[in-house]
Amino acid sequence: MAAQKLTRGRLIQIIVLMIILITAFVWRTVTYQAQPITKVKAKVCSLNAGNCLFNINNKTVTAALLPVAPKADIPLILNIKNVDIKPSANVSGVSMNMGSLPVIFKQKNDGWSGEFIVPQCTHDNMTWVIDIKVNDNIYSSEFTVTK
Repeated sequence: MAAQKLTRGRLIQIIVLMIILITAFVWRTVTYQAQPITKVKAKVCSLNAGNCLFNINNKTVTAALLPVAPKADIPLILNIKNVDIKPSANVSGVSMNMGSLPVIFKQKNDGWSGEFIVPQCTHDNMTWVIDIKVNDNIYSSEFTVTK
């Protein structure tokens, strides 16, 4: 693009455009309202002890983690049964900040199955929480991983 002189008309055009953009940014910032998300806390269900049961749309939904005694750096499988809608889930560390891992689900004959891997840490035991989201509700379960 060839260099052009900055004329009075061009300067006014730039200033008007900047005022419009700043006004739009300020308006969206001032009028922003976060969407409410309800977090349904189960009675601190432990996936190490077995299946977790949730009540979703008057149905009993089962969440199970395989293997039952999970270890770090090996694939873990989260099975969710009796749900028609595709769930989403995030795994995050409770006892230490290890980030958040998404769980990608695939439909199976009897429900949904998602696979993920938790990283290894310097501690022998790590506590993790799985937040399962279905219909804008979040259902939480904990599990402990050993080295």
